[in-house]
Amino acid sequence: MSPLVYIVRHGQTDWNVEERLQGQADIDLNAQGRGEATGNGLKLAELIADPQSFDFVASPMIRTRHTMELVRLAMGLPNNGYRTDPRLMEMNFGDWQGYTIAELEARHPGSTKGRVLDKWDFRPPGDAAESYQMLLDRVRPFFAELDRPTVCVTHGGVIRALFRLVEKVSKAKAGSVDTPQDRILRWRDGRLEWL
Repeated sequence: MSPLVYIVRHGQTDWNVEERLQGQADIDLNAQGRGEATGNGLKLAELIADPQSFDFVASPMIRTRHTMELVRLAMGLPNNGYRTDPRLMEMNFGDWQGYTIAELEARHPGSTKGRVLDKWDFRPPGDAAESYQMLLDRVRPFFAELDRPTVCVTHGGVIRALFRLVEKVSKAKAGSVDTPQDRILRWRDGRLEWL
């Protein structure tokens, strides 16, 4: 059984608003995203009586590190008391990073059809590109290694992978799980629950 884990998706970025595929492009939070991070930190302060007993770990991307720092400040903790793990990075969208689906279709009509048909196993073009299944294979060892209560700041793709890993939801459902940026996902006793 895994320890208690609170999972926070990074706050909103301008690319989120524009529905651009961020992947591993290093985009920072916007004003709303900073507010979401602080709000999640205040919520975690109510949930966690002894933060010293928790590990704090974030994806090394700027939007997740900035979120973690705001979360910790809102909890009354030093902003730098956390570690990063590259396995928590967002899915790599390869050549598609920085584009919207509409832009990709305008440039290469029909290029996104495969993703519509099978979002989970589809791999965009580009040497470093990943499918959701590849992302799940990357993050599985990180979560398997957790041995103490943890606050984890990561990305929407990683959260979708967790729903497949923990809740065993279908590939079709996992690929489109809603991943709000203003709520906390609790993993406890083999279940995931949005708070």
